[in-house]
Amino acid sequence: MLEQELKKFIQNHENIMFLCIGNEMRGDDAAGPIIAEKLGHEIRSHPDKYPKVSVVNAGTVPENYTGMIRSKQPSHIIFVDAVEMGLDPGSLRLVHQDEIANYSVSTHAMPLSFMIKYLKSFSDAEIILIGIQPKTLEMFGEISEELENGIESLMIKLIMIFQCPDP
Repeated sequence: MLEQELKKFIQNHENIMFLCIGNEMRGDDAAGPIIAEKLGHEIRSHPDKYPKVSVVNAGTVPENYTGMIRSKQPSHIIFVDAVEMGLDPGSLRLVHQDEIANYSVSTHAMPLSFMIKYLKSFSDAEIILIGIQPKTLEMFGEISEELENGIESLMIKLIMIFQCPDP
């Protein structure tokens, strides 16, 4: 179950960074930016529940944030992105660092697996991806109801994890 795996992943964290990726003009590829907005709002509203947790909306250019990652030195980096996984639209899955190259991840320029290799060249951060299965990635497409449900499900899980952090 995603919730237990994610709890285990963040156990003993010092500083978590959510790096949310996606293109808001391509239908369900907007998953990352939407989650960045919702999770950012949650953190600003309840900062005591999210000590040392930051959220970045990296849009389609997560590689532009490597300098910030280097300066903040997170112990854990959690990428959030629409990922073609062959699941039902809106489904969530944790994709471990060594599996990321096996999936079609979003529509950004640099493959996420390359970025992770670069991050690992200067960081000891633990890295994982929360993938959300898109229904459509059509240019100027609307966000599907299934994706909206997946986002809500993920937000509930994240809130639960940080309110009850014991594994």
